Amino acid sequence: MIWLWLVLQALTLLGVLNYWRHLPVDRQEEAPEGVVMLLSVRDDWDGGAALIARMKAQTARFRLLIATSGECAAAEALAAREGEWAQIVRAGVASDEGQKVHKLRAALRALREGDRYLVFVDADIEPPARLVGRLLFPLVRGKADIVTGYRLLLPEASAMAALVGAVEMQLATLPRAASATMPWGGAMALTREVAERLDLDAALAGRLSDDMAMGLAGWRAKLRLRPVRDLLVASPLAGRGAMAFGVRQYRHILTNSAGMWKVACIVVGVQALGWVWALGWGGWVAVAVGYGAAVGRALVRWRIIAGVVEPGQARAARRSLWWDVLAPFAVCWAHWGMQLAAAGSRRIRWGGFDYWVRDGKVVRMVKVE
Repeated sequence: MIWLWLVLQALTLLGVLNYWRHLPVDRQEEAPEGVVMLLSVRDDWDGGAALIARMKAQTARFRLLIATSGECAAAEALAAREGEWAQIVRAGVASDEGQKVHKLRAALRALREGDRYLVFVDADIEPPARLVGRLLFPLVRGKADIVTGYRLLLPEASAMAALVGAVEMQLATLPRAASATMPWGGAMALTREVAERLDLDAALAGRLSDDMAMGLAGWRAKLRLRPVRDLLVASPLAGRGAMAFGVRQYRHILTNSAGMWKVACIVVGVQALGWVWALGWGGWVAVAVGYGAAVGRALVRWRIIAGVVEPGQARAARRSLWWDVLAPFAVCWAHWGMQLAAAGSRRIRWGGFDYWVRDGKVVRMVKVE
């Protein structure tokens, strides 16, 4: 058994090393004409002064298309202030699909004739100046059909937020290949031609998860989905609701692809049960092997993080690394717990609504008061 445990831990370490080894050194960008950025915001959005400042600092030019329900005063003020650079799309309130999906579909219908490249972002990210240019590079060069970054959670100074951040970091630093990549709606891009080929408006209709819907449609169409490994995009995480955030992410997966959820549960479950054996019956050698691999993963992840995000963001993300150093078993158990908890219900609370989802489609939705 100790040899199986040793192999398992070696594989987890090699996976993180593989991610580090494939980080691009020459981070090339493109800045073509006809780029539009689609940003969906809630009614209570505060205008995102920090986000807008970061967007204006992008190395590639674009037009900002803000999708609202029609009741966001801050978005209206921003569009009035920015003139031609930022436009508003007022989608109204959905009745049979996710509100974010509803707003993005309205934005897609509002595209102009010259819009050739579509960039999707979330309102809670802290993007680097190269974000748009890096996402566009594989598209302009014909190397991919859908391009994506991935979130890097910046937990606030609380143990729970740091633990959930550690779980997410396991996913963020997985080896990535086109055959095993799903786009992340917080930072992804595709061409107008691909959107029309997928009939993106129809692919999103009735769905709750925008990125899962796009990713599954891309897989079915045998498109090339490409991750940009150096785009680990910072996203703050509060301690309150952190665990619910993790469960919700896996409930999105489960309600869209039960097979994908099962595979993820098996992979994490093997590691989680391995730690039960190591701590209970494996002895000090097994514990030493587990901790040695955990420290190795943490060191490599720190090199990855320090190389792709700003120093302040790296310091915040480092809070999660301490969990993998001090209690790697807790990270595995929390991860598996989130996956299993996701199977407890088909209800997903997101963006001010409760949704009941079956096969990726919204079957019922109720506004949360």
